[in-house]
Amino acid sequence: MKFVILSFATIGDALREWFGLDVQIPIQTYGFFVAIAFITGAFIMSHEYKRKENEGLIGPIYKVFTVGEKATTADLIKTFLIAFVIGYKFVAIIFNYSEFANNAQDFLMSGRGSWAGGIIVGLASAFYTFYDKNKKKLPTPKKLILRIYPHQMAGNILIVTGIFGLLGAKIFHNLENWDRFVADPIGELFSFSGLTFFGGLIVGGFAGWWYLKKNNLSSFHTLDCAAAGLPFAYAMGRVGCQCSGDGCWGIENTSEAPSWIPDWAWSSQFPHNVINAGEKIADCNGSHCHILSHGVYPTSLYETLMMLIIFVTIFFWLNKKIKLPGMIFGIYLTLQGIERMLIEQIRVNNKFHLFGMEVTQAEIIATCLIISGITVIFLCWKFKDKIAEITKYKEEIPDIKAEIVDKID
Repeated sequence: MKFVILSFATIGDALREWFGLDVQIPIQTYGFFVAIAFITGAFIMSHEYKRKENEGLIGPIYKVFTVGEKATTADLIKTFLIAFVIGYKFVAIIFNYSEFANNAQDFLMSGRGSWAGGIIVGLASAFYTFYDKNKKKLPTPKKLILRIYPHQMAGNILIVTGIFGLLGAKIFHNLENWDRFVADPIGELFSFSGLTFFGGLIVGGFAGWWYLKKNNLSSFHTLDCAAAGLPFAYAMGRVGCQCSGDGCWGIENTSEAPSWIPDWAWSSQFPHNVINAGEKIADCNGSHCHILSHGVYPTSLYETLMMLIIFVTIFFWLNKKIKLPGMIFGIYLTLQGIERMLIEQIRVNNKFHLFGMEVTQAEIIATCLIISGITVIFLCWKFKDKIAEITKYKEEIPDIKAEIVDKID
């Protein structure tokens, strides 16, 4: 029997196929692996921060906080509004779970919700904020200096770069598929599928740079820490592409597989793909019953393998060999660009005409990454003494009379 890799739109579909469990779990397969990508990326980045802290290359930052203040009207209104939105949607999901499970995207993006649920959750949250603030209120509010280590901020960096990264990934995807966006702008803009990694890397990167500057974190060391985690995060994202069949596949490949490559790794028809591309599968019931008419290169699988190799190279070898700040990031940019340039040769993508050549958006960006990476490597080496000086950790404690603490209750 020929081994075939099936695609699953949701985690519930996978559990049903693998274990026969008819459980409605509307978590999108691609979104699930994107979440894993962010979490593992942040974990690896935090690990690298800790390593640099132990080596004395970076140290804590200090922020002044005021404690003992009573809850203000602005605090209560902000808390109520945020909690109202959450309650409005999620209470409706609880009471209409079957409908939500059948089409989670349409339900979430619709105006449907529970006004009563929103008001109850909002008031409860505002009351808790009022109670908690007043319980900790002091006769005279006092200032504290909070000591924060870089590895503790990896999660915040993840959130900032993640939100703006997803926004950038969606924008770049729609620019690359402008005809589909024009045909259905609302659907394409709010669709859970269709993300361009390089768009996320660029927009998320600028957002991360802003956050680092705002919090006085070392950009050079942070970029090196991020470079250790990004390849693994990218690999996890591509696992999501492969498992969901979201259209990130290669050109048609009907040739016979070499003896050393399994058939499923050489050519795939992506049965039950999430975008319903191809022909209808006979005797199939459900919302994802299509299969490609011909096999294609499973490029998402190839990218997963290549990025794992890059991850192992950087995390387990280069990080121990190279100590010059910024150099690891330059190497990552170069390898990422080369990897994507190679895969674009067998990947399906829209073509653009540039200087008499047909190129893809990814090829243009990959070229920029390679050039940028080589430039970063060259500049880091040329100005290594200056970079070593500006990245040397200097403790800067705020010049106020206040207690230094590691935690604020």
